[in-house]
Amino acid sequence: GGENIRWRTELPGRAWSSPVIDGDSIWLTTAIEQGSAEEGPPPPGGRKPQPRSVAEAVTFRAIGIDRRTGNVLHDVELFTVERPQPTHVLNSFASPSPVLAEGKLFCQFGDYGTACLDTSTAAVVWHNRSQRLNHENGPGGSPITWKNLLIFHCDGSDVQYVVALDAATGKQAWRTDRSGEMRDNPELKKAYGTPLVTTINGRDVLLSPAADWLYGYDPATGKELWKLSYGVLGFSIVPRPVVADGIAYIGTSFMKAELLAVRLGPTAALQPEILWRYGRSVPNMPSPLLVGDAVYLFSDKGIATCLDAATGEVRWTGRLGGSFSSSPLLADGKIYVGSRDGEMFVIRPGEDLDIVATNNFGEAIMASPAAVGRAVYVRTERALYRIEQ
Repeated sequence: GGENIRWRTELPGRAWSSPVIDGDSIWLTTAIEQGSAEEGPPPPGGRKPQPRSVAEAVTFRAIGIDRRTGNVLHDVELFTVERPQPTHVLNSFASPSPVLAEGKLFCQFGDYGTACLDTSTAAVVWHNRSQRLNHENGPGGSPITWKNLLIFHCDGSDVQYVVALDAATGKQAWRTDRSGEMRDNPELKKAYGTPLVTTINGRDVLLSPAADWLYGYDPATGKELWKLSYGVLGFSIVPRPVVADGIAYIGTSFMKAELLAVRLGPTAALQPEILWRYGRSVPNMPSPLLVGDAVYLFSDKGIATCLDAATGEVRWTGRLGGSFSSSPLLADGKIYVGSRDGEMFVIRPGEDLDIVATNNFGEAIMASPAAVGRAVYVRTERALYRIEQ
């Protein structure tokens, strides 16, 4: 049995960013491509490139939708980039998800630029393109807000750093270069991670996964507090960190993904330690999900795994089928996870794999869903849906 579709709103452009909820509105970003095509012959230098999409120009937009009716309230042009760097064909030009704070929508598109929108007036407050880097495959990681700062990763093949902008003006507040030794191949230096602020013994710490290293920074200043090697090759990091009971769960992504359970120090400045690691069918792209005392993993190839969060012991594994890029969401006591094949699985957490419903949208799901109460909002490659039991 499927969930009931309350409404469907067609979306312009092509974008994998997730929707964010602001009261009775939902905001999402999109990218309108002009003159797009698949890339021609590989660049000189012998590296075998990934299949990539090129465009003559891309216009970045923010769309505000009434979450009760699905009506489009705002469609705002943020900025246009001429000859943007190409993206991987599996990626989009607008994959990083926006973030809301205090009536402002912050839209960060990696090298293409950053914009701030006032959600009440739909006016663009500021935009800049001051952070430049080579993503190789287009941008991926999302920004976060902390106090008066917008913080995001710039982990390219050419430069690797984390940066904070003043949320009011868009001006750079601090920037910290990655200090960990990396591999020589530029491909292995890049990452698409999203940071997370957690509290360790009363002090806020920015957890920041990059290629080969997890960093801890002071979010106010960007000062590095510590760094922890994954102990394995880990690059093109995608999953965001999740934290519970003083343990951070970190995915190392490529080549062979591992999930690391990292015990954070008793104080912010103390080096954490790896408690356990798990390496079977760990997702390269979807983030882990914590529910109670369990970690749920949904691999890119459609394998679901439930681990004991404290020990890493396997409680169960099962096959969903299909392939996955987006992350799972816990809503109304159930797990929602969508596949690139257009299926949304609804799973009851527990002692075995219990699929309570599936919805087939017939359109790829690359974005993670959002929820309010019993309503779940699903972005597919073509539209935004509201589903409800």
